[in-house]
Amino acid sequence: MNDLSDKKWRCIELPATEYRKAWSLQSNLVAARKDKSIDTDIVLLLEHFPVFTLGSNSGLKNLTVSKKFLEKAGIPLIRVERGGDITYHGPGQLVMYIIIDLHAARLSVLDYIEKLEEVMIKAAQDWGIRAQRNSANRGVWISKKKLGSVGIAIRRGVSFHGMALNINLSLEPFGWINPCGLQKMAMTSMEQELSRKVPMNQVREAVKHHLEAVFGVDLVMTGLSELQGLQYNSHRPTRTHTDFSPADLAGGNSHLGNQSDCFVAKNL
Repeated sequence: MNDLSDKKWRCIELPATEYRKAWSLQSNLVAARKDKSIDTDIVLLLEHFPVFTLGSNSGLKNLTVSKKFLEKAGIPLIRVERGGDITYHGPGQLVMYIIIDLHAARLSVLDYIEKLEEVMIKAAQDWGIRAQRNSANRGVWISKKKLGSVGIAIRRGVSFHGMALNINLSLEPFGWINPCGLQKMAMTSMEQELSRKVPMNQVREAVKHHLEAVFGVDLVMTGLSELQGLQYNSHRPTRTHTDFSPADLAGGNSHLGNQSDCFVAKNL
């Protein structure tokens, strides 16, 4: 894992992933990044099974259906440490988690969030979709419809969670919440804007390309097995990243997924 320059990030592409597995994976990688067991930043690209997540300080006021309704639908509601309010994630949405030392990268929180937004804007432009920022509400927008979300948490200078770009996912579950805590906010997807499916593998490649260009880095594609042997902080149980196999991450029949909303949680 060592001997990569600060201009190279490792990138791991995962299959459809159970949320709690990906969340645990992020936490372990953050710990390793903080104690220098990993000396380069890491990108995780994946989709999640359906899930609603709540930011660390949010309540249930922006859930517009009952918890019993969600249970019947088989979609869990999970509280996470990111900032922001409630959001939905599911298949057809590209999620990118970046475990990045913002101090080492010399990035302010605002600069980092704007770069994540820029990656999504440029990826959408590749399909002729003109998305833009809204400084009052983070993420990327097409007029008053939200196409992509950003939400991060920071532990002693190391950021995790990241961004989510709506490609071909069902938008119906967004109607069961006030996304990001905003009432009457419409969500959209690339599929909806183009009236056709968009190949997820092509969007993944576009996002990787624009990530390299926007952050000025080279991505080194890395498999789970290549992270074997990394040790984590002494205050955590010693384990390796490859305790998670692709089958583990898929999580059987679980319907779990993740985050990405509108704000920042710091110094957790």
